[in-house]
Amino acid sequence: MATAERNVEEEAREILPRGPKQALPIHLLARVIDWALVAAATVMIVLVFFNVCAHAAGHDLAQTTEACELLMVWVSFLGGASIIRRNGHMTITEFIDKLGGRRRHVADFIVQSVSLAVLWILFWNGLIIVDNNWGNILTVLGIPMAWQYMPLSIGSGVGMVFIAYDLCQILQGKSREERYGVDE
Repeated sequence: MATAERNVEEEAREILPRGPKQALPIHLLARVIDWALVAAATVMIVLVFFNVCAHAAGHDLAQTTEACELLMVWVSFLGGASIIRRNGHMTITEFIDKLGGRRRHVADFIVQSVSLAVLWILFWNGLIIVDNNWGNILTVLGIPMAWQYMPLSIGSGVGMVFIAYDLCQILQGKSREERYGVDE
């Protein structure tokens, strides 16, 4: 039995390797985001299951559909921030992987700086959209539409925090392996 448990743990480590330790505030923020994602996914699963059962009984609950749509927007943007922390976004690294040493640090810095600028644009425009939609109400749930647009700014803001932290690590001369626990 102990061997089977150990094999499962080893497989889990291969699939989800533990990265290097991060600063406590970054680690705590990441944990909050990860648990928010788990909670939102759990709520969506329960709501969809409940709505399927209600539909089988000849009823349809529009609230569950709209609530799940709202939660899916939150999951999308918070999930994007979560994957930024793990350096897991799909990238084309054909050229950048051929760089080494200082050139790689400079390239990483440029890429992260551009990413930070894009997230700033999303963050700022998201704030404008949220501000303009407090008076518009979601049809079924009856809450302001601003709640539907809020994840754009929150997810982008959290992503900016993670990228800013990574930029600080780059400026300290840490390699990708030191920053993310991956081979260069």
